[in-house]
Amino acid sequence: MATIKWSTDPMHSEVQFKVKHLMITTVTGYFQTFNAEMETETDDFTTATSIIFTADVNSINTNNEQRDTHLKSADFFEADTHGEIRFVGNRYEKTGEDSARLHGDLTIKGTTKPLTLEVEFGGMVVDPYGQTKAGFTLRGKISRKEFGLTWNAVTEAGSVVVSDEIRLNAEIQLVKQG
Repeated sequence: MATIKWSTDPMHSEVQFKVKHLMITTVTGYFQTFNAEMETETDDFTTATSIIFTADVNSINTNNEQRDTHLKSADFFEADTHGEIRFVGNRYEKTGEDSARLHGDLTIKGTTKPLTLEVEFGGMVVDPYGQTKAGFTLRGKISRKEFGLTWNAVTEAGSVVVSDEIRLNAEIQLVKQG
């Protein structure tokens, strides 16, 4: 059976994260450069044999240049030596008509931990140019401290500046490769 290859349509995909600041508001950031590749045996994604996602740490954008520079520093991602975030999926588990869980391993700053993402399958369609596309919404959360992102500060009142929990959200549109 021939393998079907899928890759990201970057014009119709986005990867974001959300973190509490001072425990009273949420800051949103994006990775502007990322890629997802998937191989399946059929158009059913439960037959996936390879799922690889990468994000370029240097493409981080929180709409604040000073904060972005701090996030790339040794206090957080250490982008000079750990420039890539990598997720390798090992199982796409269908849980409902349009829902699934994607199980795999996430590597940030040289540390790899298991991660399960909730997936909403948006469907599959042929676009006006004859390309078959599939859409996914993915959600999950991680503890940043488990990946060595331990920097923090404390306010005068004793509140932490940055929460440990990071919420992950992605809208991914894949294109079936010829």
